[in-house]
Amino acid sequence: MLTLRVDADTVSRTRLSPSPASESMAWLRLAAASGRHPVFGDPGPLARASLAHPDVALLADLLPRNGDTYTPDLLTPQPGTNAQRGDLLDEQIAQIESAAQDDLETQVFTYTRTHWSRPLRATTRRVAESGRMQRRLANGLARFWRDTLSDGWPALSSIIDQDIAHRATTMATHGVGRTLEALHPDIEWAGDAVTLTRSWDGEIDVTGRDLVLAPGVLSRSDVVIQVDVPGQFVLYYPAQRIGAGQDRGSGAIVPVVGNARAVLLADLGTARSTAELAARTGYAAATVSYHLGALHRARLVTKSRDGRFVLYRRTAQATRLLEDAR
Repeated sequence: MLTLRVDADTVSRTRLSPSPASESMAWLRLAAASGRHPVFGDPGPLARASLAHPDVALLADLLPRNGDTYTPDLLTPQPGTNAQRGDLLDEQIAQIESAAQDDLETQVFTYTRTHWSRPLRATTRRVAESGRMQRRLANGLARFWRDTLSDGWPALSSIIDQDIAHRATTMATHGVGRTLEALHPDIEWAGDAVTLTRSWDGEIDVTGRDLVLAPGVLSRSDVVIQVDVPGQFVLYYPAQRIGAGQDRGSGAIVPVVGNARAVLLADLGTARSTAELAARTGYAAATVSYHLGALHRARLVTKSRDGRFVLYRRTAQATRLLEDAR
């Protein structure tokens, strides 16, 4: 049994929040391991193509594999209190970039050595020692998010928001203790502590810290705690109704390509130029160009030159992806 000792300050500052960084790490981990989500399926070619970027690859190298569970907490900073939900990821990226070097080295060197069955790669160690890792990790998260999840986030966020609304109602009606116990069978409330069912015993003092309850959609189905960053205490739990009522076909394409890219692919049965696609879809030409670049890197579209124009057309793989999503 793991005991997390809290006080009145912790209870009074308990809040619920999405964690875009945590969802990104879960999707990246699946992509790097060629895994599948039980509801959303294969992370898809865009996610795998994004791994070719060196900063995304660096980020992936700090994720657990082969049965290990520890993820450095600095990769999933505690969500802030900014009232604008759209700013949550930007705040988390900024926290990664500003992480203290001592904290980074403790997590990347000491904790991975303790919790991983594999050694840290020498190249990753050198980046960490150079002091450049924070900026590269922040850039890797921003890149992976833009390439894979930004367009599909509204669909995922709606599941998280429904869970938060449900938990908020429980908190308002029955209090923090009942809310905590309802998150997961492994969680119990002891009045002055949160206890988690674990195969080992321990106690951690988290008094005086905010407690952020973060529902997960793409992350694992168990409970994860985050206490390694000074002053932070995040408890991740599976959001309710993941998979209930979900259309696995139509839902699968959103995290894989996103809404804008799905629209473009649907219109690329015929070869078209960037300008033509912009006129037909209503997106700005720069937006179309950006998405076409991502789709081309993922080998979902081909491009050929016709005089002054570059024409794009979806590949057979993209056609199958669209058909599977119907």
